[in-house]
Amino acid sequence: MANLGLITVSSLAILFLSAIQLSSAVEYSVTNTAANTPGGAKFETDIGGEYSLQTLDAATTFIWGIFQQNNPSDRKSVDRVNLFIDDMDGVAYAVNDEIHVSARYIGGYSGDVKREITGVLYHEMTHIWQWSGSGQAPGGLIEGIADFVRLKAGYAPSHWVGPGQGDRWDQGYDVTARFLDYCDELSSGTFVAELNEKMRNGYSDGFFEDLLGKSVDALWMDYKARFNN
Repeated sequence: MANLGLITVSSLAILFLSAIQLSSAVEYSVTNTAANTPGGAKFETDIGGEYSLQTLDAATTFIWGIFQQNNPSDRKSVDRVNLFIDDMDGVAYAVNDEIHVSARYIGGYSGDVKREITGVLYHEMTHIWQWSGSGQAPGGLIEGIADFVRLKAGYAPSHWVGPGQGDRWDQGYDVTARFLDYCDELSSGTFVAELNEKMRNGYSDGFFEDLLGKSVDALWMDYKARFNN
């Protein structure tokens, strides 16, 4: 066990150094704190630290594109993102420029775990970069934007709801992601970027009407009608 720990620390140092050379000018690190668990071991064999670093960097560039943040002044100030694979319940969460992914979830996932965790990382990286309306935005919208990015990146899981499904526009996650995709189509692909920018210093449901000319409730009704739901 001691030798395994030394190998892990050594490889992490190499991974961190290589991350500095990536294109986004943001530093990344990957730490597998659960290397001695089945899920932590599966992370090493089926996903890997090097691939995770590349994914974090690719996700950052993709998110900047989705949010149309071409200038550094448009973005949140983040110099480094640290990814941890932890022995914990749940799937993942982001806090204080850190992403924590559950080794137990990795260990128990029966499908293409590499693709699944790639999608999870795109979702969590969105939380790192998105504006939250100074904490005023609905939680369902925050999660919906993160899943919208995952959707546009091509990593939507098969179990997600289809377009038009769901009970409320701010239900969150895949339901809200599908609705935001509809809204984005109405604006030729600028809505989510413009909404995120408006959420830089506060939040109002009126942002939907400002950008699309209809209230969010009216847009939701139109969305449901379009897909006969």
